[in-house]
Amino acid sequence: MTDTKPNVICAGHINWDVTMHVDKLPEPDGEVQIRELIQSGGGSAANVAVGLSGLDADATVFGSVGGDDSGAFALQELDRSGVQCGHVLVAKDETTAVKYLVVDDDGEVMVFASDGANEAFSAGDLPPRVVATADHLHLTSQRPETAVELAALVRDVGGTVSFDPGRRVGQRAFKRAFPHVDVLFCNRREAELAAEDYRENGPDDGLLVTKRGADGATVSAPKGTVSHPGFEIDAVDTTGSGDAFAAGFLAAWLGSRTFRRRFRRDGGAAGPDVGSDGSDDPPLEEVLAVANACGALTAMEATARTDLTWDRVASLVEKTEE
Repeated sequence: MTDTKPNVICAGHINWDVTMHVDKLPEPDGEVQIRELIQSGGGSAANVAVGLSGLDADATVFGSVGGDDSGAFALQELDRSGVQCGHVLVAKDETTAVKYLVVDDDGEVMVFASDGANEAFSAGDLPPRVVATADHLHLTSQRPETAVELAALVRDVGGTVSFDPGRRVGQRAFKRAFPHVDVLFCNRREAELAAEDYRENGPDDGLLVTKRGADGATVSAPKGTVSHPGFEIDAVDTTGSGDAFAAGFLAAWLGSRTFRRRFRRDGGAAGPDVGSDGSDDPPLEEVLAVANACGALTAMEATARTDLTWDRVASLVEKTEE
């Protein structure tokens, strides 16, 4: 826990998203009308950084984009959101990764992706002075060797590390990074693939966080499992809701002064200002409530990002508890 704004590096993909909203996903050889088309910044590392910035963390994004308009637009959005993006590698001769997302009326998403330049960066592209000031590193999908090197660098300076490897967790050698990872984020399918490797290779006190969509989330910790049921909402677009969940979890888990003052100040939704084990760490039940609220707020809107603030998070949690 930090008494000031946590300094978090988010390393991984920075994309440009083209989102198409339709009434239903097309059948093979079928056709549907696009009801709404939206272009906006995306990519898990970028999404988490934006969420953390809204929750009063000092967020730096580290990754790579191409030397094209999509890359320039993506960086402009990040800058406007308060994310530090001065260390993003611009691969001038490559194109920025673009994802085409088809979203139906239930908020379910079908994704078509091109890799582009989003893995052109390496650990050596991040200046040592940036690493030295990091309280935490959040890794998303990237080359396994880059993830391992970045995690080791941040652990060496006393920082903590989280990892959300995403859909390709079973296809890439991400378990090499697990010894450095304090918090591993997975959805239910990914947890089936990664949980055993994380328990065998991760730290003894590591947290396995399983995102369960509309059913909330669970944390498997050394002292047992903690769950939160989530929030009943009308989902519009679930794109990015897992990234918002991670941002909320980290903002609460890192326990900045803003979290304690705004979310826990009345002892209501969050309870007393001590962890359930008597420490000054926020109880995992409270951390999950914040994380699920962030995921829900994002799923209620039409792109991968929403304006996350402690006021909005607390309002949703308190409204649900009434």
